[in-house]
Amino acid sequence: MRWTRNLRVAAAIAAVTLGLAACGGDEQPAAQGKGGAPIVIGSFNFTDSQILAEVYAHALEAKGYPVQRKLNLGSRELVYPSLKSGELQLIPEYQGAAIVTGFGGTAPKDAAGEHAQLAELLAPSGISLLEYAPAENKNTFIVKSDLAKEKGLAKISDLKKLDKVVLGGGPECEKRIPCFLGFKDVYQLNATFQAIQENGPRVEQLRSGGVTTITVDSVNPLVGDPQFTALEDDLGIVPTENIVPAVNKKVLDERGAEFSGTLNAVSKKLTTEELRELNKRVDSDGEAAADVAKDWLSAQGLG
Repeated sequence: MRWTRNLRVAAAIAAVTLGLAACGGDEQPAAQGKGGAPIVIGSFNFTDSQILAEVYAHALEAKGYPVQRKLNLGSRELVYPSLKSGELQLIPEYQGAAIVTGFGGTAPKDAAGEHAQLAELLAPSGISLLEYAPAENKNTFIVKSDLAKEKGLAKISDLKKLDKVVLGGGPECEKRIPCFLGFKDVYQLNATFQAIQENGPRVEQLRSGGVTTITVDSVNPLVGDPQFTALEDDLGIVPTENIVPAVNKKVLDERGAEFSGTLNAVSKKLTTEELRELNKRVDSDGEAAADVAKDWLSAQGLG
């Protein structure tokens, strides 16, 4: 199965920008352990991806595996070519987003179906999937709770009750079905889009009434905050986004069952609610992702 055109174009960029410099990301030296080359673990450039990379890295280190981190690398367009080449060997992925934005495909509506489809898409590039976690991180759309109460807003289709809808989100949202394009093409809303890259300004625009709704991650602490109401995606524009380790097949073959079992044990314990709490500790409380990851592993008896 082909990689998307954007990924092919980005391959040349990634070959130059990633390298040992890790695309300007946070690179740390490998811990020593059971021998062999370090397992190079990467992350995308958002909080829970970095937390998850640290969780999997610390779990492996606790078992004696050598690990090197290349964190905060960027989007799939930059990360995938290095995963495909073997320069990166493990990355925490999000099943639905990987299918839709990584391959330009249409994701199934269930986690097991997504897992099977994504495994098939990745296999020609020498990448395998381990077991997926119960935890998800997917686009969630929130409105102010006072507006939701006043207008009777419980699901995205309820936004048709409003004369005008302004959705605030990252620039990539405008062209994606699980975001603004879904508002227009699937929900048929009278909506406009406002690009707001950072989460903080996005929330401030929502509070001030500059936008009607914003997109946040489902693991964002704002989901569940009584000041805001998360809208049900009643037409299903957002696929399930269970977290799954995508791992270089050669590494899996070389390291064997204990290696895979260590990662699967971590995934089995991950829930959306716990990941939301870990995100809060990093984004709101200012703790380091590595410390939060170690604390969580210790509490689970895994590190």
